[in-house]
Amino acid sequence: MVEPFVKRRARPLPGSIPDVLQIFLAEVRLYREIAPVVGVRVPGCLNAEEVDGATYLLLENLSAWRPGAEPTAPARILATMHERWQGAASDRWPWLRTPGAAGELVGDLFDKTWPTLASRSDCTPTVRAVGERLYGHVPSYERLAGASGPSTLVHGDASMLNIRTSPAGEVALLDWEDVGAAPGVTDLAWLLISSIEPAQWGETVTAYGKAAGLRDALPAVASQAILSLADTPAGSEDAVNWVRRIEAAHRWASA
Repeated sequence: MVEPFVKRRARPLPGSIPDVLQIFLAEVRLYREIAPVVGVRVPGCLNAEEVDGATYLLLENLSAWRPGAEPTAPARILATMHERWQGAASDRWPWLRTPGAAGELVGDLFDKTWPTLASRSDCTPTVRAVGERLYGHVPSYERLAGASGPSTLVHGDASMLNIRTSPAGEVALLDWEDVGAAPGVTDLAWLLISSIEPAQWGETVTAYGKAAGLRDALPAVASQAILSLADTPAGSEDAVNWVRRIEAAHRWASA
């Protein structure tokens, strides 16, 4: 018998992004209130507790499932969830965070990070152009993303790191700390820029379906991608892949 997966989070530091967004508590509430009706596969929850800001989850262990999925599979699953809860998520769960909830904090972090990243040898002219456009303006691009489509339930961190595929081909979404109410294309945008080979973006968007606001969502998620790039060693395989996907986001947003 596989032991359940235990996920503990200490109380976040006051004023930090996890504290401002209450991301650990949000995941507890997700498993208590949303998971039973969400309509997509998530780990089963045996216990979900919060005590004085610290959280505890006892979840179904999916470690035997394959990390990630074929790109079109999560795109279709996200589209199903987004359609199901369009216009209803915020009313049903008013505690869900909304776009730009920590825009100023994220913007400050970006502005502190960008000058060092811009001087790196692997920061290409395209990435530099994207970063310069975002520098000092991340909150504005967050607001643009927040208006990129109808509000619905979003995962908030729909990358392949948080997706598992069973031996039978069932796909599950894990790690719901960033759950919120926002346009569905923000999930799609992050799936693309965080995880999908640029050559597969077209088929992934087609599998998702209605994605009219994708161009407006891409700049905000590009700021997150640049922050992720900053956490990788210059010239590493991870860095090269982030650069390629940031450049792809620029092409799509400019098309």
